[in-house]
Amino acid sequence: MTSCRIERLSQRPFSGFEETAWNGLCESTGPFVDWRFLASAEEAGCTGGATGWRPCPLTEPAEGDVVCAAPAWLKEHSHGEFVFDFAWAQASRQAGMPWYPKLLVAAPFTPVTGPRLLGAESHPRSALRLVRRMESLVEALDLWSAGVNFCDPHDAGVLREAGWLERFDWQYHWSNDGYADFDDFLGRLRRKPRKNILAERRRVHEAGWRFRWRDGASLEESEIDLVDRCYQTTFALYGNLPSLNREFFTRAASRFGQQFLICIADLHGEDLACAVFWRDGKRLYGRYWGSLVDTRDVHFETCYYQGVDYCIRHGLEGFEPGAQGEHKIRRGFLPSRTRSFHYIRHPGLREGVRRWLAAEGEYLENRREQLQALDPFKAP
Repeated sequence: MTSCRIERLSQRPFSGFEETAWNGLCESTGPFVDWRFLASAEEAGCTGGATGWRPCPLTEPAEGDVVCAAPAWLKEHSHGEFVFDFAWAQASRQAGMPWYPKLLVAAPFTPVTGPRLLGAESHPRSALRLVRRMESLVEALDLWSAGVNFCDPHDAGVLREAGWLERFDWQYHWSNDGYADFDDFLGRLRRKPRKNILAERRRVHEAGWRFRWRDGASLEESEIDLVDRCYQTTFALYGNLPSLNREFFTRAASRFGQQFLICIADLHGEDLACAVFWRDGKRLYGRYWGSLVDTRDVHFETCYYQGVDYCIRHGLEGFEPGAQGEHKIRRGFLPSRTRSFHYIRHPGLREGVRRWLAAEGEYLENRREQLQALDPFKAP
């Protein structure tokens, strides 16, 4: 019976929504819960089917109109989330409670903060009702948990009011402090990090590497081929299964146009590496890096320094290059807090996770104080 209810819940795909209706629920969805991203992943077979990302978008009406929605999924695993709950899953299994499937509200494969309760800013009461509905679904479908990953401050306020468990972590973001150019940015750094960045960039350029930016409106088929080959090769190198494919990149490039960006690295005229970015009106988001050759400094140049330079030239406020990586600090990316919220059905497991989160939070706060010593910027 539960299996039948799950099947009915997940019958409506994201591509079944009108693009303007979904994206119009809040002022800006950000690129990764934008209808164009979700529909492209779905149509390319990166979600749905046997991927473990079963779409079940949730909506909350008011006076006949949908005013809130959530990009929700029934997840059969915890891969592609970047909020790691593997220890919780193991504890749940040991207690005889299967952790999967679980209800997850998230942007697939993407650790970028943004709205997850679309419309919460304008309709907080409706957003709270949507959260209560998630709790009811956990009970009705005989699940053990629900989560909302990388949510923005409006969502966080609603989820705190609902009493969900809060978790946080650190990412490393770059902020544009009105820099005139890349040299101006370097001039604000202390001597050692500035010297290290200059040395990394010099080695790359003296080796003959050159870089060019392309957007989705002008990409050639050979460049889409490069993106896919680099992505697949790098995933295979680390023994991971790739989540995306060429069809996804083709659809995303076409739909996002100038918001979909590729920085291509070539050596003596041969394209050998690239990084995929998205942008909106304020920020640049670094997503997928790949290379056909073994290289280190080219990664830093393509994924970080080219991105910083792009933001300065285009007047963007910030740059988020992805999850993890304390090595980013000495390159000008400072710690920024990210949040997720969790509903655990079983009281005993919920209390265990609550204690676990308290200990993790204390460690992360202490670690943030230690990282202060790595701040590369000169004192004001």
